[in-house]
Amino acid sequence: MTFELDQDGHLVDYTIWNDAVAQELAQSLEISLSPWHFEVLHAVRQFYQQFGHSPATRPLIKYLMKTVSSDIDNAMLQQQFNTGLVARHLSRLAGVPKPANCL
Repeated sequence: MTFELDQDGHLVDYTIWNDAVAQELAQSLEISLSPWHFEVLHAVRQFYQQFGHSPATRPLIKYLMKTVSSDIDNAMLQQQFNTGLVARHLSRLAGVPKPANCL
């Protein structure tokens, strides 16, 4: 599968994203995406479409608690997505641009 990434590893064109693209991007984190992962990633995309920007960690977690599960927290996301950079990597896997406050 071929798709163009920017210098930070995010899709240049977020409209080409699908589950197969997400799974290929997830290989860099050494995870296999489950239906729960995809539910979270679809919520990240919904956030981007609703607010016009990628979420930082705190707003992302609050949004996920309302839309996916009230049990979600930063530690759970770090563990489930095998990363300490939750907002950045969830945005990347969801095919949306890097959050503005990420280095």
